[in-house]
Amino acid sequence: MIRFSLHCEHGHDFEGWFRNNDDFDTQKKRGFVGCPACGSAKVEKALMAPAVSTSRKQEKVALAMGEQQRRAMAEFKALSEKLKENADYVGDKFAEEARKIHFGETEARGIYGEATAEEAKGLVEDGVDFMPIPVFPDDQN
Repeated sequence: MIRFSLHCEHGHDFEGWFRNNDDFDTQKKRGFVGCPACGSAKVEKALMAPAVSTSRKQEKVALAMGEQQRRAMAEFKALSEKLKENADYVGDKFAEEARKIHFGETEARGIYGEATAEEAKGLVEDGVDFMPIPVFPDDQN
């Protein structure tokens, strides 16, 4: 199966899955390909970057550091440590504790810990102010 990025004459972007390029062309000619937003049958393939698969697991972000980046990283790490030294570690209870502070159920204080993506999304929806603290490579050694 191949995933194509598609767009209609009205500028709506969407995706479609096809066995191959000929399958897309055949379905388009027969009027089977339409925009899910407006129903237009005038659909074209959009430019898309090829997906390249490797057998190695790759990191999402990489930074080759020069001297400026090393200095900035050291400053960022120092700031992160300063934030932590003036806060209470609450572990995986971060979302629960942050809500208690936000809603005035416990004393206001700085805290840090871990939260899942779903918990963080819930905190945002509840209007709780927080920010992620990066984990640096040496923190995991």
